[in-house]
Amino acid sequence: MSNNTGNTILALLTGAAIGVGMGILFAPDKGSKTREKIKDGFDEAKDDLKQKLEDVSEQLKNKFANTKCNFEDSYEDMVSNMSHKTEDVISFLETKLTELKKENAKLQK
Repeated sequence: MSNNTGNTILALLTGAAIGVGMGILFAPDKGSKTREKIKDGFDEAKDDLKQKLEDVSEQLKNKFANTKCNFEDSYEDMVSNMSHKTEDVISFLETKLTELKKENAKLQK
């Protein structure tokens, strides 16, 4: 974050804090009502933040579960592909072995 952007955000937060403080000082309600409103506001903010964290947590769990499934599918495809390749190599080696046995039999006569 650039220094200018940081200063702008700091100025906005400071202004908001001053505005809240002035609003509380000049509120027409009794102190007990004002404290109750502040408490309610904090409780709402806390509940809202808690809900957002739960939503993000659920989204991350779903994303990781999908990624895990994709990885498992890719792994199974790779193993299957390698199995086919192995069969091809074994067939090739068996063919070469048969050819070598035939050449060896000719030399032994």
